[in-house]
Amino acid sequence: MIRGGSLLLRKSGGYSTSSISSSSGKTNNALFRRLLSTEGKNSSSSSSNGASKSNDLNLKLKYAKTRAGTGNPEGVEKGIEGGAAGMSMIPRGPVSWPALGLVAVAAASAVAYYKIERERRLEQAMGKIVSTGKPAIGGPWSLIDLDGNLVTNKSFEGKWTLLYFGFARCPDICPSEMVKVGKVMDTLKKEHPEIADNIVPLFVSVDPARDSLKALKEYAKDFHPSYIFLTGSPEQVQQMAKKYRVYVSKADETEDGDYLVDHSIVIYFHDDTGDLADCFTQSMRPSDVMEKVIERMTFVPTF
Repeated sequence: MIRGGSLLLRKSGGYSTSSISSSSGKTNNALFRRLLSTEGKNSSSSSSNGASKSNDLNLKLKYAKTRAGTGNPEGVEKGIEGGAAGMSMIPRGPVSWPALGLVAVAAASAVAYYKIERERRLEQAMGKIVSTGKPAIGGPWSLIDLDGNLVTNKSFEGKWTLLYFGFARCPDICPSEMVKVGKVMDTLKKEHPEIADNIVPLFVSVDPARDSLKALKEYAKDFHPSYIFLTGSPEQVQQMAKKYRVYVSKADETEDGDYLVDHSIVIYFHDDTGDLADCFTQSMRPSDVMEKVIERMTFVPTF
C-alpha cells in the first residue's frame, strides 16, 4: 500500500513502512504493480475462503440434529454425506408401544374385575336385608268372569293366585307371559301336583272397550285351561289397576281407531289369604318363577 512517498508492506502482524526513492524509475513502478497485484489476490483469496467456510458451517448447522431427536452423535459430516443411513438412532427407553398396550389391557381387566366384584358384594348385601311389613299393593276389587258372574278378591280365598294384567290384542308380550305361566302350571302339575292344585292363574283385561266377553272367550282358547279371564267396566278396571300400580296407556293409535296398550308387565303372586307374596318380572324364566312359587308355598315360619 502506498502512502505518500513510502510503501506500506503487509506482514502477518500488520503493515511496515519502507521508504522508496522516486529515482528508482521503472523498477520501482514495476515493484508497486507487483505488490498491489499480490495484495489483491491475497485479499480476494481470503474473502473467498471466509465465505466458503461460512457456507459450510451454515450447511452443517442446517442438517445437524440434536441428541434429543434422531441425531447423529458420531458427527455431522457422516450424517450429511450418508443421509438417513448415516444417522444413528438414539437408543429407546424402557417404554415401548407393546408395553403400553399390555398396561392398557391390565388396567381394563382390573376395572372390569372391580365392577363385577362390586356388584357381587352389593347382591350379597341386598340378600341380607330383611324387610318387614306389607307392600301397599292390591286391595279389594270386583269384576266379571267369562260367564258374566261377579268375581271379587274374596272369591279366591284359600287359593294362591298368579295375577296378570293384559289385553286380547296384544301382539307379543302378553301371550309370552301367559305361556310362561302355563309352563309353570304344567311343570308343577307333574312334579308338585299338590301345589298346582292350590294355584289359580288370573287374567285381567286392561282394554275393556274392546275385550268383550265374546272376544275374551276366543282369546282364552289359546292358553292354559286353568286360566280365569276377567273384565269389567272401564271404571272397575281402572280402579283395580290403580290399586296394583299398573301403568296403562293407549299407544300407536291409527286413523281408523285401532291402537295398542302400553302397560306394566308384572305377574302378581298372592297367598291363600289374598296378600301379595311376590312379584315376577318379564325377565324371569319359567323355572325361576316355579322356584319362587315353591319357596313361598312351602315356607314354614319359625317363631
